[in-house]
Amino acid sequence: MNQSDIHLVDLPNEILLMILKRLDNINVLYSLMGTFDGQFDILLQDNIFTNTLNMISRSSTDNDDDDIYSIDDQILDRFCIDILPKIHHNVKHLILESMSMKRILLAGNYPNLTSLKLFNFGQNIALNYFTDKSIFQHIFKYQITELILENNDNYDYVGGRILSKEYNNNIYVSILSLFKNLQSLSIVGSFTSSYPPLSIVDLPSITFCSSILTKLCINVRSLDDCLYLLDGRLKQLTIFIVQIRYIYNDLSIIHNTDDLSNLKYFSLTCYNLTNAYDNRMIPLFRRMINLEKLTLYIRITDRHTFVDGTHLHKEILMHMLQLHTFIFYISTIIQINDLVHRLSNNDIQQTFKNIGYYQTSCTVSYCRRSSKAICHVFSLPFAFDRLEVIINRLPIIIFHHITYLTVFDMIQFKQEFFVLIAKACPLLKHFGIFNRMLLLRNFDKYKADYIQSYSIIQFSHLISLDMMVQDQYYIEQFLLDTKTHVPRLIELKLFYSHLKNVTKNFTRDATRHNCAHIKRLICYDTCDYPKKFDHYFPSLNIVSYPSST
Repeated sequence: MNQSDIHLVDLPNEILLMILKRLDNINVLYSLMGTFDGQFDILLQDNIFTNTLNMISRSSTDNDDDDIYSIDDQILDRFCIDILPKIHHNVKHLILESMSMKRILLAGNYPNLTSLKLFNFGQNIALNYFTDKSIFQHIFKYQITELILENNDNYDYVGGRILSKEYNNNIYVSILSLFKNLQSLSIVGSFTSSYPPLSIVDLPSITFCSSILTKLCINVRSLDDCLYLLDGRLKQLTIFIVQIRYIYNDLSIIHNTDDLSNLKYFSLTCYNLTNAYDNRMIPLFRRMINLEKLTLYIRITDRHTFVDGTHLHKEILMHMLQLHTFIFYISTIIQINDLVHRLSNNDIQQTFKNIGYYQTSCTVSYCRRSSKAICHVFSLPFAFDRLEVIINRLPIIIFHHITYLTVFDMIQFKQEFFVLIAKACPLLKHFGIFNRMLLLRNFDKYKADYIQSYSIIQFSHLISLDMMVQDQYYIEQFLLDTKTHVPRLIELKLFYSHLKNVTKNFTRDATRHNCAHIKRLICYDTCDYPKKFDHYFPSLNIVSYPSST
């Protein structure tokens, strides 16, 4: 057979299956169904290929994630009619968008379905389908062992203590009540939303219990909620991934202090500052006597010394004899005076080398004006998507996962610093710049600061820019298209007076391009919109904050 005569259909079934699995594309699956005298029908019904189906409806998704594959409604309808009834018995894992969930689940019986992942999940889905009266009760109640929900509810909308209790009952409690065989539960937020966290502080001790759940990934309101989850109500829990909103230094509640001998992997993330690290966090870590992997993201304040390698080894790591993986980001803010010995980056780095942790980095900054110092220490490669309160310096490494960054200037940032940020954080989506410097009197001097030796700084993924600054130089730096390119910027937070000055009362062409796609403008002072304002921001949905915030 000549090489030119070989067709796709002539390949052995084993090779065709390898090709199809690499394509992993619902459109390809749909287009091949019913062709080549049924050969592909047989292949596409093969258990190996239809094991996992990822079907996200394009019309219902609204995100910028490149890794979310979507299909249009027409193909989805045909898929539910022509394909799913033929392969539903082979499907073990479903990845769905919540608005299309009903159509897809009604297209078959799915007797082998054990894993379900839902995007754009909300309270309405739980109220309609996560109940004992659900039309999918036969699937949810006894088959599903793994449930992953990307929550799209907005905490600001739900808000309030009473509604928060209702949310606990409607979402968290109802899930464990309905899914009787659930062994793994993950509830995470989408990138742009902050959904209501679990809070069981004031609820009965039998709330949110399971004798078979082994993995839990969840957001909770406070450390007390986390401690309640570890009081024995989840007896078989071996993997616990928790994001905590607040860690209070409150010892009034008495918690179970038994060893957590079943726990093998613990991950804790808290973005808000806490002063309870020594009193409450260290005792919790010491209970995890058989822990094998620890992931920690925490920001600490009101300590007398930095958290360094020596401290971590003495207070935590030496009590975890089975630990083999420690991934961390820890920042510490301390008070300083002229008598405090100033440690360098090398000093902090050496404390980690002394305990055998060589893949680490750190940065230390001192501010005499505020009498404070901040130290960031973290394992390499940097594993988190968030980095906060960087002051005038950043380690010269690539942060491949960072999408959220805040910087705070004590000395005015120059263009070189923003060049470094763009290179170090190539996937940056949310950027906050904060300062308390007095407004420069000679703004024209900086407005004319076009540094020709630099090319235009590219922030290709930046969607939100927060500039709570007194120095208009930063507004100029990011809005002037000869200095910075922000093609996806849709949210801008700043002082309206600065915006008005930099844009020359919204007539300046050089700043118009970087404002063209902004949908949300959040101002920290009073706004007085001119007549031509809408032409400068054609797709704007204005939100104004009073200066008191």
